Amino acid sequence: MFSLDEKIFSANAQQSQRIQTLIIGRLMTIFLLLVATWIWHSGRLKLSFESFPQGLFLVFLISVGLTIVYFFVLRLSENYRMQIRIQFLLDALLITWLVWRNGDLTSPYITFYIVLIAVSSIFLKARETLYMGVLCVFLFATLALLSIFSAFQANNPAIETSKGIQILSFHAVAFLVVSLLASRFSDRADSGEQLKETVKTLANLRVLHERIIESIRSGLITTDLDGNIYTFNTAATEITGYKAEEMIGKPIEALLGNLQKFIAQSLETTETGKQQPRLETDLITPEGFAVRVGYNISPLFIEEGQQSGLIITFQDLTEIRSMEENVRRKDRLAAVGRVAAGLAHEIRNPLGAMRGAIQVLQPTIPPGSTQAALMDIVLRESDRLGNIITNFLTYARPRVTNFSETDVCESLNDTFTLLRHSPDIKQTHKLETNLPKTPLMISADPTQLKQIFWNLARNSVQAMPDGGTFRVAAEKTQHDRVRITFSDTGVGMSAKQVEQLFEPFSNSTTGGTGLGLSIVYQIIRDHNGTINVRSREGEGTTITIELPRDFQNTNIPYDDEEIDVTIEPSPLKSFLHIKSEETEVSS
Repeated sequence: MFSLDEKIFSANAQQSQRIQTLIIGRLMTIFLLLVATWIWHSGRLKLSFESFPQGLFLVFLISVGLTIVYFFVLRLSENYRMQIRIQFLLDALLITWLVWRNGDLTSPYITFYIVLIAVSSIFLKARETLYMGVLCVFLFATLALLSIFSAFQANNPAIETSKGIQILSFHAVAFLVVSLLASRFSDRADSGEQLKETVKTLANLRVLHERIIESIRSGLITTDLDGNIYTFNTAATEITGYKAEEMIGKPIEALLGNLQKFIAQSLETTETGKQQPRLETDLITPEGFAVRVGYNISPLFIEEGQQSGLIITFQDLTEIRSMEENVRRKDRLAAVGRVAAGLAHEIRNPLGAMRGAIQVLQPTIPPGSTQAALMDIVLRESDRLGNIITNFLTYARPRVTNFSETDVCESLNDTFTLLRHSPDIKQTHKLETNLPKTPLMISADPTQLKQIFWNLARNSVQAMPDGGTFRVAAEKTQHDRVRITFSDTGVGMSAKQVEQLFEPFSNSTTGGTGLGLSIVYQIIRDHNGTINVRSREGEGTTITIELPRDFQNTNIPYDDEEIDVTIEPSPLKSFLHIKSEETEVSS
């Protein structure tokens, strides 16, 4: 887009070029008229000086002189409109003098008045064109009246007064009609120029509008009254993962869900002058990852004040919500870490003493008696309680990870071998694997990796008490990562259960303490990975894990107070996401 000085310079250059064209065109016209008149008077192509039109030649000489003056003034002054007016005024006077020199009312050069009026409409405004027509009528009428009443010596024989008045009236009417038509042409030409300028201005404004919209770092969507998208900026594409050409024309509900209630609420606050409410919702990217967005809805008005659609601005809150969740987890883990040592002393030692006492008393009880059965129950429950404490301490104080090159497929096969011989597997269970034939090597702790796979596999099997199909698959993905997918056809989970899935001591569908998935979450996070859970009640659960193939950190230190660790953020979106029908959680 040009600056104001550049626009003024360009307009002045165009106006100067037009005046130069007018000056040269006038001189060429008079020259051609001179030659044509000379040939006409000679009556043949052989020209003679006896038939040379001296009066017209004098006009040509005057025009040459005026041309020099016009160019000189054009270089000195930028008042172009005044120059054009003066030039047309002198043209009218020269035509009048030419008509007087060549027959007065019978002169063939009277037609030049019409030519002058027509040409003036190209350079003058509509009103100025009318003034030029009136001036031509005045000059010709003055010349005609002076000739009719013999106020000066005419160059041709006098004509009758009635005939002279008739000629004068005819030409005056013709001049006025031509001036009216020419003024209309000038008005339309001026409107055309204004329209061109308006179109150019609108085009510049449109480019500016698009640049502003594309430079905004917040997602911006505009819709029509029916809710169909017709603006989708670059930031919206970056946040949602959908391209503008894919979304334009689609209903906004396809992206953000049903917004009728929130739209009505936003319109109500706009009418009352209150602050727009800040709304939040979840959307799913084309890759299947959940993104948390905060958005505002505002009405879009046209110039007349009528509503033409909606403006929706939104920001990606995924990382913010993830950081908030990490802070909450750190607070909980810090509290857990502070009580971990005391818990081990206060529970494990008495539990060990109780177990030892029962084992000492057990030989004194007859086998098969009720007392022996009760002692067996006490021993089993003490073992279960010991396992709970062990898992709890593992969650509170995860050991230092030792990374090495590990084959994911080998770890999965080992897990499935143990799972097939597990007492949890029944004949109604069907185990399927879809693993590549070539090794999938990643940098990970092999022991912790198997712990992830075992916990997830065992939970899936336990979620199918009546049998079902459990599948596991592994593959390479973009960004140099490996994706492992666990899916089952079990009982599934409710929205509340999915929301608390990685919380310690949460309600578990398998009846456990909920520490297993909490440990899984920590291990995956320490490996700079992501976990995505999709579940629907009665239809099963799918858990997707993505781990980087190369992880540089080999030893991550922990201290007594701060159990959590700081890791580089994953390139994939991660946050807690819940849907009413299909429940999903990503972390």
